[in-house]
Amino acid sequence: MNTPRNNRRSFLQTSAMAMAAGATLSSAGLTYAGPGQATAAVAENGLKGRLWKTLKIGMVRVPGTLTEKFQAAKAAGFDGIELNAPGMDVAETRLAIAESGLPVDGTVNSDHWNIRHTDPSADVRAKALESLRSAIRDTHAVGGHSVLLVVGHGKDGPEDEIWKRSIENISQAIPLAAQLGIQIVIENVWNHFLYNHEGDHTQTAEKYVRYVDELNSPWVGMQFDIGNHWKYGSMGDWIRQLGRRVYKLDIKGYHRANDEWARISEGDIDYADVRKALLEINFYGWCAAEVSGGDADELKRIAGEMDLVFGLV
Repeated sequence: MNTPRNNRRSFLQTSAMAMAAGATLSSAGLTYAGPGQATAAVAENGLKGRLWKTLKIGMVRVPGTLTEKFQAAKAAGFDGIELNAPGMDVAETRLAIAESGLPVDGTVNSDHWNIRHTDPSADVRAKALESLRSAIRDTHAVGGHSVLLVVGHGKDGPEDEIWKRSIENISQAIPLAAQLGIQIVIENVWNHFLYNHEGDHTQTAEKYVRYVDELNSPWVGMQFDIGNHWKYGSMGDWIRQLGRRVYKLDIKGYHRANDEWARISEGDIDYADVRKALLEINFYGWCAAEVSGGDADELKRIAGEMDLVFGLV
């Protein structure tokens, strides 16, 4: 996962700042119509009733117990939260769910960057498989429905070799995923695999399509990160190419022209086309914010940005 730098400019905090933000939002296919309002164009192509907001637990920088963190996320406007697995305290998480009313919709595999399914070592791949299986069990234990997975890294060998290794390894976790009803959702990240890391913004999702199809299971799809690969292609077109393979979404902002991370509502991602593409593939599901996060006020700003760019208000 790629976590953008979090600039601290307040998001539409005052009328004057909202007017200043108008040009930025227009570059993302949006126009601002006052506090808490999306334009009619956004509303027409909005995803209200189709998309639910979640966030990564590490974004909740609120002191206190896990229950208090869950309560803060819910108060900020989120519908769920993603934890890390393996490694979560299942009993504590169940208590936080019960006391806050906020569900854990899914988890992020906590080992996937360092213990990889593409590693040349069979011993390391065995550990990666056990980590994925443990994450599936933990996710099921707390009522979640998905485990986000980075499948490996291009530095582990030639593409054809790491493709084969990771497919064979991940496939061994699918029976458990099916038994417990947990989706394995692959995130597109800057891992030098399934895209050209040195390439331009005209790339397609063709390799991701072939990779998911080779796993050949209804329990494997994509947690497609809209921000991560805007640098490399049209995110609306990638969504159209992936189609039914998109099970969940991640979101962060990116400014292709400046080659830098941005707030969700800033940068130059073509959200108008993203919304249109999600409607075209008949998407219903969750979208996780994956940014730096912060205190209660910052969490509310992030939730508000998601409402705006996805037309949820």
